[in-house]
Amino acid sequence: MQTTQKQIHLCDCNRSFSLDAERLAAAAGSLACHHALCGAELPALETDLAAGRDVFVSCTQETTLFGELAESQQAGQRIHFFNLRENAGWSAESAQATPKLAALIAAATTLPEPEPVPAVQMRAGRNLLIIGEAGAALGWAERLAGSFEPAVLITQRAGEVELPAVNEYPVWSGKPVKLSGHLGAFELHWTQHNPIDLELCVRCNACVKACPEGAIGFDLQVDLDACRSHRACVAACSEIGAIDFARKDVARSERFDLVLDLSAEPLLKRVELPDGYAAPGRDPFEQALAVQALGEFVGEFEKPRYVAFDAGLCAHSRSKKTGCTNCIEVCATEAIRSNGDVIAVDPYLCKGCGTCSTVCPSGALGFHFPRVPDLGQRVKTLLAEYAQAGGTDACILFHAAEAGTATIGRLARRGRGLPARVIPVEVWSADAVGLDLMLGSLALGACQVAVLAAGSHDAVPLKAQAGHGQTILSALGYTGEHLRIVEADADDWQALETALWSWAPAAAVAAPARFRLLPKKRETLDFALRHLVEHAPAAKAEAGLPAAIALKAGAPFGQVIASDACTLCMACTGACPASALRASGDSYRLEFVEKNCLQCGLCVSSCPESALSLEPRLLLTEDARRARALREADIFHCTACGKAMGATPLIEAMIARLSGHSMFATEAERARLRMCADCRVIDMMKTEPAVKAWDLSE
Repeated sequence: MQTTQKQIHLCDCNRSFSLDAERLAAAAGSLACHHALCGAELPALETDLAAGRDVFVSCTQETTLFGELAESQQAGQRIHFFNLRENAGWSAESAQATPKLAALIAAATTLPEPEPVPAVQMRAGRNLLIIGEAGAALGWAERLAGSFEPAVLITQRAGEVELPAVNEYPVWSGKPVKLSGHLGAFELHWTQHNPIDLELCVRCNACVKACPEGAIGFDLQVDLDACRSHRACVAACSEIGAIDFARKDVARSERFDLVLDLSAEPLLKRVELPDGYAAPGRDPFEQALAVQALGEFVGEFEKPRYVAFDAGLCAHSRSKKTGCTNCIEVCATEAIRSNGDVIAVDPYLCKGCGTCSTVCPSGALGFHFPRVPDLGQRVKTLLAEYAQAGGTDACILFHAAEAGTATIGRLARRGRGLPARVIPVEVWSADAVGLDLMLGSLALGACQVAVLAAGSHDAVPLKAQAGHGQTILSALGYTGEHLRIVEADADDWQALETALWSWAPAAAVAAPARFRLLPKKRETLDFALRHLVEHAPAAKAEAGLPAAIALKAGAPFGQVIASDACTLCMACTGACPASALRASGDSYRLEFVEKNCLQCGLCVSSCPESALSLEPRLLLTEDARRARALREADIFHCTACGKAMGATPLIEAMIARLSGHSMFATEAERARLRMCADCRVIDMMKTEPAVKAWDLSE
């Protein structure tokens, strides 16, 4: 089968950085180097497109120009763009950046496009709810009535505001109780406090004229503090029946596509607000910008289903006992909630920050935009090509597509750029870079991994993951700092410059791993850790490798400790979601496989004796993969017939609890507790006085 010929076009942007065409051609194949590809040398690109070649262009600044040229040649699918200028060329070490350039070129031109992820369909009409004080809310409703289908909830009076003379959209008054839902399906619950039901009101203003205190304004809101209960307004509205001071049915609810919340305190207090909801506050300019943004959400949309969920791996709860809540606690959009023994992810609210997958200890939540195997293959290709081109001390820099790219661009234009050994890897969200990607990248040959937290909602989870990883690496004898979370954005690009240029290379693994990163988080971690342990410098030291590495709370590795209070009831084995705890089949023994333990705490919360505790650590010996006894007991035998009754601690605990009961007041009755069911009945028949039939009277 004939394949399409590939042509790579590199441009040094008016000689603003160095391109070693000979070395790059040896590594990448057919390429051409230009000085002004967007200007005088544009025909070279047009020629290759006309010839039917797949064209790769190392410029993202002029994608519009090049894209229009490709469309004119009906070759829009055959042109691809990648960035060399900001990512490598514009650097104080531009002359030493050829290995990185070769790696970036190889990744951009050889790796296939990732498979598309499942999508979520969203649709929003023009049904707009405006919440706020009467003046602002009604003012915006009047302005937007021609382009939206507004509805107004008045939450506060405002001077001499009048209701619109034409009743062309709903107007309510009341106190918001709860706003839920998402774009195209918001639902508001509120309580109506105004005695005048504005849905029934015909706006005749008879109540305004009838009120002797003037407690009713032209906004048809009743000032209950001024009202003296004459009820003249009720009489004036008798035929309409819109006024009721004794109304009991005050709960109201409606559904909307979009929400403009003009309240001083927004109804939704989240780090990341849902699409279609705007809370600009009281500033008129911010309100205008919010209205403009809401208009862009009208229509049909498709968004990625960022996170995949495997309920079988979830360690959230068992039998109403709560275990892991990591994902619920860190979700910035409140898209994750408890759903019985597992969690539920609302794909309509999820915006793809990926923090949930980072903190999930089991891998039940997996970020799919992009998938870990796709990212792993990119990292593996970059590191291999970088090393083959002569590069050393490679540092992988994960960064978010939008905020991270902007920060790197600002650093390249205004500062020293990225060091020649720092290879940027774009991801949708930096928050999704978990311990599996960090340690996996080090196992594949990187000496360091940095995560640029620009655009992150909260870098604390990232720092915790990096902390666990660094503790492990240091204990294995890898000297230096290997993992760093850099908190910087485009306005603070100097922080990124300082963090990268002052960072001395750390000790790397002696031989890069050959495996690929896998979809399942625990499997990837297992492969990466085994490789890092196999080549650990500490193994060659006199002291050797430690048997176990102590970790901080929250680490996804560790052991369960059982105290003498354990009665071997085995409640923990049913609660454990990872089969780390199990009952032996040949004796009364609680077994534990440390490799499987997630440190989720379900066993601790399920233990009726409070006999279990957690100890975060990483066990390096093969014992981590073997079942070991946590607690073992002799078999308790019936004192009468010798029949096995159960584990001795369990029977003794039962006897201790029942001994104080009135049914077991005598020594003989307490002795029956040590008998099996059959012997207990026989003993009762022998010793208890029986009533004879002839002793019974009518």
